[in-house]
Amino acid sequence: QVQLVESGGGLVQPGGSLRLSCAASGSINGITAMAWYRQAPGKQRELVARISRFGRLDYLPSVKGRFTVSRNNAMSTVSLQMNSLQPEDTAVYYCNAENRGSYWGQGTQVTVSS
Repeated sequence: QVQLVESGGGLVQPGGSLRLSCAASGSINGITAMAWYRQAPGKQRELVARISRFGRLDYLPSVKGRFTVSRNNAMSTVSLQMNSLQPEDTAVYYCNAENRGSYWGQGTQVTVSS
């Protein structure tokens, strides 16, 4: 079992920045990848960024060059630095960990609005 707790969401103006963090606890030794997903109202949840234990990075095309995912060596924390935020980035952002299954945090709201 892996427990995930996100922090760092909030309200930001277009063009602004936010940093999301996710702290993992429990069976973290078996985590093979961590990721950030988001879900906007009326839309399906989508993968935003993913980083594997071996450092492989995957990004949603619309956030490439604006968002950066990073983790610590122990795979106990994963962060998402979000720059040049746009209204279409507004969503609930979820932390995800893969460890013989998929574990989710409770989500944190990101709202981009003037």
